Amino acid sequence: MKSLILLLALCATCQAAPGPGFWRALHIVETSGRTGPILGDGGRALGPLQIHKSYHKDSRVAGDYSRVSELDYSKRVATAYLKRYAPAAWKAGDVEILARVHNGGPRGHLKAATKSYGARVKAFTK
Repeated sequence: MKSLILLLALCATCQAAPGPGFWRALHIVETSGRTGPILGDGGRALGPLQIHKSYHKDSRVAGDYSRVSELDYSKRVATAYLKRYAPAAWKAGDVEILARVHNGGPRGHLKAATKSYGARVKAFTK
């Protein structure tokens, strides 16, 4: 029995990912929790998580870009993107790093310009 519990605990650690609080916080920071075909960033970003066409393409998620207007589809796109470009942060559930990559691209966590964004998302997860 102890072995089974240990195995389950190890599996849970291996599959750690950001929880629902991360998605709620990202959604609030991006669009104040609104849904639908919201345009932002001068018309270059779309939907509740403000996804750009290049981000969508980099995610490698099948489907038309216009679907990022749907919150569930946007989450699928962001999940694929963040797992691709920030796998360690994904596994650790590191909200701040994930937010900075979402905001600033594959190396967004290294950009000074994304620090305040990451902090804002992290603050909303509490």
